[in-house]
Amino acid sequence: MNKVGELIEAFLKNKSNSEMLDFLKGILTPRELDELVTRLQIIKLIKKGLPHQEIARRLKVGVATVTRGSRELHLGRFKKV
Repeated sequence: MNKVGELIEAFLKNKSNSEMLDFLKGILTPRELDELVTRLQIIKLIKKGLPHQEIARRLKVGVATVTRGSRELHLGRFKKV
């Protein structure tokens, strides 16, 4: 199994919200965790149809960050978000 596969397996072993939160707090810095939360919000707002400029303003991120999320969404990712 490759390193990414090992990471996926580690994520999947967490069976509850509290276990997952504990895992995320252990593996990520507070800033990294905040960035993941923001990226998820970007995807949700794109799916709601908000303009990229509005999303960037609301979440205090660059338009390029929003565009990256949009590009990944168009590649078929985030179907379960």
